[in-house]
Parts: sequence; structure tokens; C-alpha cells
Amino acid sequence: MKEATLTRALDPLDFIRANMHLAPVPSLPGIQLYTAHPGSGLRRLAEQDEGSEFQPPYWAYPWPGGAVLARYLLDRPGTVAGRRVLDLGAGSGIVAIAAAKAGAGAVTAAEIDRNAIAALTLNTLANGVTVAVVAQDLTAGPPPAVDLVAVGDLFYERTLAERVTAFLDRCLAAGIEVLIGDPGRAYLPRPRLRTLAKYPVPDVGDIKNAPMKSSAVFSLKRDA
Repeated sequence: MKEATLTRALDPLDFIRANMHLAPVPSLPGIQLYTAHPGSGLRRLAEQDEGSEFQPPYWAYPWPGGAVLARYLLDRPGTVAGRRVLDLGAGSGIVAIAAAKAGAGAVTAAEIDRNAIAALTLNTLANGVTVAVVAQDLTAGPPPAVDLVAVGDLFYERTLAERVTAFLDRCLAAGIEVLIGDPGRAYLPRPRLRTLAKYPVPDVGDIKNAPMKSSAVFSLKRDA
């Protein structure tokens, strides 16, 4: 009983600082993230809320779609310079960090996983950038007051992809630009995508030994 109480009392900020490695992203040496390793013990953190559904720690690794979006923004800072940028489903915050480093006027990271929120807060501090964190699912609401929405790796599950696409359609209708980073997952709205760039990056997982694969940055067009 005492052990369970201690597990529930884990503070995500303290746990991440103590148990994860702050390391450069292999494909983005200018950005460092708190990243999982075999001894991190992240299941303790993910399962500490009694009665809640287990959420895999997706935020603990750089995903390929986020990595290529970040690379694209750093290579082409004019894409975000002086603009208001939303990183939707921010995870580790890699895209938000890149947008801030590339000179965005204001950057917001939206995320609903409390552990991811802790990680991206620490990651933005470690990279010396300012990012506003919104702990809310924005996909059910109206378009936000931004100029660009960046979406990395949110098309791996049908229901999620449908919800995200409907939100992005509302953004497009409001005149907001949409960029998507993805390695080609099943539920991408492919007929509406225009490829802007491709990069080889490691897939999600063991970033030191993961095979390289091609991921792309797309712009999303309005539905006909």
C-alpha cells in the first residue's frame, strides 16, 4: 500500500529530470530533448494515476513526422518568421522548439497527456525558447488565433485522424496554413497533400539503433 501511494505521488517534472537523458536529437543536433532509455522506468510514471487508462509514453522519443517538420522549419525559417504557430499534439515539443528557434513570433504547444506536458515544458527550458503550453484538446473547438498549424505524427489511428482532419479543415477555412510531418502512416489524407520536402530520419523507438526511413513534410489543401 505504501509503495502504491508513493507511485501515485510521483511528480512528472522531477521524475523526467531524474530518470531520462537530456540528449541531442540525432537528426537535429541543435535541439536536445529528455529521451527515454532502458533504465528510465517510464511505466511507473505512466501508470501512477489509479483507474486511468495506460498511455504509452509517445512523448519520450522524437517521432519521424515531428523530426522532419522541425528540420523543415529550421532549414526554411521564413516559413514561421514573425508568425503565430501552433504545434498540435506536441508530444516532446520538438516542432514547437524548432519553430521558436526559427524565429516564430509566438509558439503554442497543445497537448493533453500530463506527462508529455511536463516533458515539453522541460524541453523548452533546456533549449532556451519560450512556448505557451495549452493542456487541452483543441480539435473539438474553433480554429485558434494562429497563422500556421503544424501537425506531426497524428495519423496513425483512424478516429484520431478523422478528428484531426476535421479540425484542420476548419483551420484552412479560416485562412490558417497547415503543415503535416509524417512517414506515410495509414490515415493520412493523401489526395489533399502536397509534398514540400523529404528527409531520412530514425523511426520512433531506440533512436541510437533505429533504422533510417524517409519521412515527408506536406502542406494540406482545402477539400474540394
